[in-house]
Amino acid sequence: MRLLTDLYEIDGALTRHAASRIPPGAATVLSAVEEAAESTKLWCGAAAVMAWKGGWRGRRAAAAGVVAMTVAQLVSNGLCKQLADRPRPPAEWIPHDEVADRPDSSSFPSGHTAAAVAFTAAVAPTWLVAGALVALPATMVAVERVQSGAHYPSDVAAGAAIGLAAAWLTRRVPALFLRHWL
Repeated sequence: MRLLTDLYEIDGALTRHAASRIPPGAATVLSAVEEAAESTKLWCGAAAVMAWKGGWRGRRAAAAGVVAMTVAQLVSNGLCKQLADRPRPPAEWIPHDEVADRPDSSSFPSGHTAAAVAFTAAVAPTWLVAGALVALPATMVAVERVQSGAHYPSDVAAGAAIGLAAAWLTRRVPALFLRHWL
């Protein structure tokens, strides 16, 4: 039990630190990227550009990214948030106005991070350059979720793990299916 208390205290200290240490200009950029990622708009836009400009590799990378992102969203928002009823970080920990824009759903896990990491991790093996390009905004989304007070760092870490698992499944399940059924 003491370990859980210690982890909760560390999570809270990291949340307060992130919310108060990021300069206002950087916070504005992070918020703009997060807003673009809201409802997966950023990742769907990136997939459209990849499919349009990237030839067969772009279409394959875009399809893998969208499938992985969808799986991550279903697991994080459709399953995990329904099972875990974790409250958002306390508003008094967040020394800026962004705390007013937080959703009412469970804090655990970060669905934004799950989608961002899933998309990036699924795109990168097919088209490394595109994966590297989307890694920056994916990282910014993860940082913004803590900085804004919407999530604890552990929520973001769990979202990232879900995203990585979704990308892995997206790449492995078709091969397993073909191996066992054809």
